[in-house]
Parts: sequence; structure tokens; C-alpha cells
Amino acid sequence: MLSEIYKTSLSLLTDLYQLTMAYGYFKNGIANKQAVFHLFYRKQPFKGSYAIACGLEYAVDYINNLRFTNSDIEYLATLTGSNKAPLFDDVFLQYLSEFTPQCHIDAIPEGTVVFPHEPLVRVQAGLLEAQLLETPLLNIINFQTLIATKAARVCKAAKGDAVLEFGLRRAQGIDGGLSASRAAFAGGCAATSNVLAGKLFGIPVRGTHAHSWVMCFDTELEAFAAYAQAMPNNCIFLVDTYDTIEGVKNAVTIGNWLRQNGHDLLGIRLDSGNLEQLSKEARQILDQSGFTNAVITASNDLDEYKIAELKAGGATIGLWGVGTNLVTAQDQPALGGVYKLGAIQKNNGQWQYRLKLSEEAVKTSNPGMLQVCRLANAQTGHWLADMLYNELEGAVKMPATLHTFDGQTMQLPPDVICQNLLQPVFRNGKQVYHLPALAQIQARTKAQLQQFENRSLPYPTGLENSLFLLKQQLINKLETTA
Repeated sequence: MLSEIYKTSLSLLTDLYQLTMAYGYFKNGIANKQAVFHLFYRKQPFKGSYAIACGLEYAVDYINNLRFTNSDIEYLATLTGSNKAPLFDDVFLQYLSEFTPQCHIDAIPEGTVVFPHEPLVRVQAGLLEAQLLETPLLNIINFQTLIATKAARVCKAAKGDAVLEFGLRRAQGIDGGLSASRAAFAGGCAATSNVLAGKLFGIPVRGTHAHSWVMCFDTELEAFAAYAQAMPNNCIFLVDTYDTIEGVKNAVTIGNWLRQNGHDLLGIRLDSGNLEQLSKEARQILDQSGFTNAVITASNDLDEYKIAELKAGGATIGLWGVGTNLVTAQDQPALGGVYKLGAIQKNNGQWQYRLKLSEEAVKTSNPGMLQVCRLANAQTGHWLADMLYNELEGAVKMPATLHTFDGQTMQLPPDVICQNLLQPVFRNGKQVYHLPALAQIQARTKAQLQQFENRSLPYPTGLENSLFLLKQQLINKLETTA
């Protein structure tokens, strides 16, 4: 069964209501009516100040392969309504069997620092097609953006030390493990323990041995010696199976043997106890024994908060293995991204703006065909603000007024640089975007974070003046007619 799961068509990786709405559009003759949807999130994850866009490559692959196979159609034909009659008629199923994507999609490149309400993906397509894309796009972008953001936060806390992603055993299933490894690397991790992720994505893989290796031998020293004989070029010893300090001393003993045989002790790993104190004692033993280059690795339910605490306490840890709290984003296991309609095209070609109204201001959506303009100082290149504007009304003209999402008004000078973040990815269902290598995405993440951290917080984001006025006009109209 497992061997077949990921060989099958993924076209049915959707919620049933996407298909029932698609059927409704089809029956009402509006399946091809053009609409614009935006995928965005409303609140910063982890109570932080940014997120890292991630998952676009998966989304591109999904759309490139979006076809309904014979087995998909056969399954849909078995679904019934409350009266036991087929849920979908044969004409609709025939339509799906011939379906190919025709969408225009724009997206923010992976590795970009992003903020609430900014469209990470913009879809222009017929209503039926746009609806079919909602669930898979949210599934892909939400999770990878969340994990890339968590990884960036962890790497920031490590202050230049390498972070290894060790979470496969605790990940949410197979694809949860693979997606997390990919996103964690995009967010800044140096390597993963996930060998399949290494093969698929070109991520460096790291790992030595577990407690079970030590427990298979009569003594810890014997276990270390046996491992060194088997893999003398990969010796980082896990020293806390019994007594940590004695474990460090045993690692030194075998380290001397390694040197005598032309190799070296790469380091030790601490996985329990008082990591701060144990690292200091271990560092002293290693240095006094001549192993000043041996790295102390720490694991054991680490996250950005624990790493920051250990760094502040002077822990002598140089390599961080982060697992469960990274790949599951345990303190916030979902990004909460949404997919909302912004505009729909009438038969005469004119666009009608759409807005979801809510008593919670944060849940009131933004109308139009949105673009995100990142504004920067013309002389220094430093970021000033992010401005959402409606492309259906033309490009942003400077000087401009920004209405921030926290209720402030900001006047922007005429000489600012405006960079549109949403880039063309599909046109008429054909991919027009060159996907960068994962290492390039990681480099972009690093460069983006350096730019972001060069300015004071909070970072201003909001609506261009005419879009702000349009939104207020629609809100007033809906409140009056409600």
C-alpha cells in the first residue's frame, strides 16, 4: 500500500467541497468565468515579526501534473448524495477527464521575508479551476512556510553556529518529514538526518550513532572503539548513555586511537542533562586533551528559546541538532493561511471587486488583483515598507500614501524604489518561472533576513491609498445592504 501512495494521481488531494463548488459552477455555466484569488496568512507565526515564504516548487510540480486520471473519475462516479443518486453527473466527469490547467499564477519567490495579508500566491483562473487549486496550494504553502520560518528563528538563535534538522522520526508522516526537511534547509539549517530528503533535494546529510549502539556492547569504551574501527571518518560520539563526563573521557581515549591511525575525533553529542554545565565540563576535558577542534553537538528537544538561553549562559556548544520542535512547529503547528476571492470578471470584461466582511477586522479581506510592492530607500537600498496595491488600477505612483494594517498613515517620498514581489509563475497553464536550486533559496533567506534586521520594528505593511479607499467603499456598501 505504502509503495503505491505517492505514485498515484494527486488531483483528488482536495476537500470535497472544492469539487461540489466546481460542479455548481459547471452546472450554472460559469466554470470559466475569470476570478482572482489570493493566498495569504493573517497573523505572524510564533508571535514573531516575519515569515519566510516557502513551498512554491512543490506547488509548481502539483499544477504541472494536475490531471484527472481514469481511476480518479471512476472513484468520483461512486460518490452519492443524500438520495443515493450520483453526486456528479457523467457530463461533468467527462469535463474533468479532459481538464488541463489554464491558470495565470504569480507568487512570491521562496526564501522571501513576508508579512500578514500579503499574497504569497495569486491565482487568476476560471472559477472551477481556481477552486480546485485552493486546498492543495494551502496544504503545500502553509506547512513549508511555517517550517522555514521556524528554522530561520532557530538559526538566528544559534548566532552563526550550524543547525542540523533531526526531526524525521517525530514528523507528521512521510511527506511531513520530507517537506519539513526541505523547508528547514530553505530556512537556514545546514543539514538533515533525513537521507531521502538528501537524495531528493540535495541537502547534506549528517548522523553517527544512537544510544542503542552503545547499549549493544558490554562497555561504552568498547562501543566507541567498535564504531571508530567501522567508521573512523565519522566519529561524533553520543556520550550520555550512562555517565556523561565518563563518556567524554571515553571519547577522548578513542580520539587518541583515531589520531594514531590518521583520523580525528570530530566531536561529541550531548542529549540529556544540564546542557550548559555539561558542555562547559566537556569542553574543558576536550581542550586539555588536545581536541580543541572537536565540536560539541547538543540535541534534546531544542528550539530557538532553549538555544538562546544556552547561548546566553555561556554553553560551549558549537552544533545544534533540532528535531521535534522544528519539524512539527510544536508551539504553533499551523500557519493559518487562507485563500480569498478578490475580483471576478463580468461578461463584458469588466472586473467586479469582492471582499469578505467580518466583525473581526483582521478577517476582512482585501479586494482587487493584489500586488505587493516592497519599497526601499533609493540611496541605501534599505527597506522602508511593504505596500499592497491593485494591479487592475495600474502601477503605484510616487509619492504615495500607505495605510498600515495597524491603523497608521505613512507618507512615502517620490524617490523610493518599488520592487514587485509577486512574480509570474504560470501563464495560460504553462510554467514561465525558473525554479531556483534549494541552496539558492537558502541564500535568499539569509540575504532577506539581513535586510530585514537592518531596520527598526515594527515593519510597516499596508494598503496603497486608492486600494484603502476602495476597501472602505466596499465595506460601507456591504454593511448598508446587509
